[in-house]
This record gives sequence, C-alpha cells and structure tokens, in this order.
Amino acid sequence: MYTVIESLTRDGRDRSLDFKRGGLHVPKGSWDGRVLVELAPNDDELVLPKSSTSVFISTPIDYILRNLGITHLILSGLLTDQCVESAVRDACDLGYLVTLVTDACATYTSQQHEYALKTMGGFCRQRTTQQVLAEVVSLQERT
Repeated sequence: MYTVIESLTRDGRDRSLDFKRGGLHVPKGSWDGRVLVELAPNDDELVLPKSSTSVFISTPIDYILRNLGITHLILSGLLTDQCVESAVRDACDLGYLVTLVTDACATYTSQQHEYALKTMGGFCRQRTTQQVLAEVVSLQERT
C-alpha cells in the first residue's frame, strides 16, 4: 500500500491547516503526487492520497487495514520526523504493531533522522531493510 501527498481538489482547499500555512500543495493529478516509477504499484495495490501529515488523519487507511485483517505494519517513507513519525505514533495508538524500516526513511538532515528514530523508540520496533527481509524469508520458510 502506498500513500502520496496529494490534494483531493485542484485548488487544495481540502488540505490540513499545517499544509496550507506551510504552502504545501500538490494538486490532484499532478506529477508530484505520483509514486516513483522505481516503486510503482501493481494494478491491485492501493495508492491513497493524503492531505495532512498523518496518513491516519486524512485517509481511510485504518478502515481499509482493519477490513483486510492487518494487525502488523512495516513502515518507511519521507520525512522521518514528520509524516513517518505521525504514521508510526497514530498506528501505535490505534493498536497496530509497527516495524519501522530505519534505512528506508529519510529527512533533511541525518541529525533530524536520528532524533526522530530515538523519539519513536517506544512506539515501534526499528529494523534495517536487511533485517526485515531476513524476517520475511524466515517466516516464508516456516509456512
């Protein structure tokens, strides 16, 4: 599942106050609201546009995850100290078990990234991409 920052309207009137004050506006259908080609979703993967920092505030993601029976989340993305941290905290508060892929997140500086990881410590497990892949392989071998 993917999320992208993208307004639901062309003029961005649906954006959060934070996005409006900060001048963050990605118009509906614009290039900036697309998933990178290298990570492109397949035909059956969900892409949810969000218009606030937290994906749990401005999308129906909680409803969708619960309908899918999902209880564990593996999260990555941009920006570690903003959207990612909001998603981690909200997911934890909603009862999801969260794993954050630390080397698959980034923000403006390494200091900001490291500080965000530290402050999220109590809300999620933190693993590297290699550690997550090893866990997935191990789980597949058991089934």
